[in-house]
Amino acid sequence: MDRHNHHLALQRALELGRAEDPGALPELTQLLTMPSSEIRRLAASAIGKLAGFGADPTSAVQALAPIALRDPHPQTQQYALKALKSYGAAAQPHLHDLDDLAANERAKDYVRRSAHSTAEAIREAVRMAEPSAVLRCARCHQSASAEEAARSQQAFQRVFCDRCFDETFLERRNFDTKVELNKTIIAKAGTLVQSDGERLIADWLTAHNIAYRYDERYRILSGHAIRPDFYLPEFDLYVEYWGMDTADYKIGMLKKQQLYQQEGKRVISLYPHDKPRLGVAMPAKLAFFGAHLPSSGVGDQ
Repeated sequence: MDRHNHHLALQRALELGRAEDPGALPELTQLLTMPSSEIRRLAASAIGKLAGFGADPTSAVQALAPIALRDPHPQTQQYALKALKSYGAAAQPHLHDLDDLAANERAKDYVRRSAHSTAEAIREAVRMAEPSAVLRCARCHQSASAEEAARSQQAFQRVFCDRCFDETFLERRNFDTKVELNKTIIAKAGTLVQSDGERLIADWLTAHNIAYRYDERYRILSGHAIRPDFYLPEFDLYVEYWGMDTADYKIGMLKKQQLYQQEGKRVISLYPHDKPRLGVAMPAKLAFFGAHLPSSGVGDQ
């Protein structure tokens, strides 16, 4: 596949993932057969998102299972495993294969962890679907109804009773509000960011036609909710600007870096000393991960 058609297919997979239309499942299934691991990864991720919008679970699981279990590219496999988890009990026939993958010492550690997590989630979904299932709140450990469990699983990937759901929702909303109040610097594309370093990064990405998501909320890694500074969906790359030098900040930075490493995520780290040389640092760091700059029509900056 030439670079132009590859780029078009990547953009189509991203577009279908954002559309939230279950009718896109057949086209996404076709994209899973493409030779590019990037296209397969984005297609698998998009199919996972459709679980909450009425996509046929049997068809989705049938498309995802071969990628989740046997794709030669570990990160594509990991994304397909995460997507398979979204279809819960419908993926029950693949539990044995998932257990085998989780125990396979030749597989990447993060793939084995994802396989184990997916298998456990499927077993829990099967258990919750049983009429006699006893559901308990993860916070207060009191019984929860099937409706409470379904609501909280969709929002937080955990079971909460209504009272604990509301408390958790308020805590996270308050944290969100605090973070949003710190966003006082505007980038050229209109994105509000928290520092001059983040503004420079956002402007550089915009100038080079690289799509990004800034401070996307609650991307779950190993059960932890984190907020990446930037996510570049076309390249499946995270960009973190480590701009402070306090002890507490460094502790949080190390924890976040460990989570990325444990999950096999690809991260570009930038620091204050990179600000005056961003036009050199960013292309070099992107190239390290095999990412090619789209045609921008602008000079380096």
